[in-house]
Amino acid sequence: MSAARFNKWFGRGWLSLGYAFLYLPILALVIFSFNDSPVPNVWGRFTLKWYAALGTDTEILSGLWLSLRIAFFTACASVVLGTLAALALVKHRRFIGRTLFSGMLSAPLVMPEVIIGLSLLLMLVALQKALGFPERGLMTIWLGHLLLGMAYAAVVVQARLKDLNPQLEEAAMDLGARPGQVFWLVTLPMISQALMSAWLLTFTLSLDDVVLSAFLSGPGATTMPLVIFSRARLGLNPSVNAVATLTVLLVSVGVVCASLLIARRERLRAAEIAAAARA
Repeated sequence: MSAARFNKWFGRGWLSLGYAFLYLPILALVIFSFNDSPVPNVWGRFTLKWYAALGTDTEILSGLWLSLRIAFFTACASVVLGTLAALALVKHRRFIGRTLFSGMLSAPLVMPEVIIGLSLLLMLVALQKALGFPERGLMTIWLGHLLLGMAYAAVVVQARLKDLNPQLEEAAMDLGARPGQVFWLVTLPMISQALMSAWLLTFTLSLDDVVLSAFLSGPGATTMPLVIFSRARLGLNPSVNAVATLTVLLVSVGVVCASLLIARRERLRAAEIAAAARA
């Protein structure tokens, strides 16, 4: 066997092992969600009773609904604040406190979530004692997730902004467009794919966060990951596999739809660029 052929199959083998390591556990979870046996890792027979049981499991359904709401609002706010932060760092390369601002924006990416959660808890407890607000619950969990999500969104959008051709914005201003019009009509459409990617990333990070939610949750505000984590300590039952399968399905559909939309926009943008070049 030649060296090139060996390297080709060797690379494919390692890639296959990597994918198997990542996705076989998820596949096993989906399969055992249809398991009739109450023991999670012992196969009985095919059944849908665990999905039917979710209809009466108010604890996990309320946790799922709370997690989806928090993840949605976290993703929206993270994209807005992350975009503003990225614009400040890319478009304004010199301003007072830029190094400090950049460092503080990147700090949540490298700081352990335990430290972030503990510091936020202490700050919010102090605010509650002084002002009587906010009560620990949806709002405090959202603030914690927003702190982390904004940092990730800023990284994604900042990378896209650095790749943009500044001559396009300059040409728009030469044609009489004001800075606001340049942003809405030129910059925003060109970074829309990055905004969608940042939204999906922060939505997923918020949906499965455990550490920050554990520190910042309060009575009556338990997210789905916390419900699953608390049940795992007492022994899982296949109903948890069922809700996890539904979550995987929901996220997969969202990712596929977003990927198709991004690909469609990319084809349209390439076609417009080609048409402009021919003209």
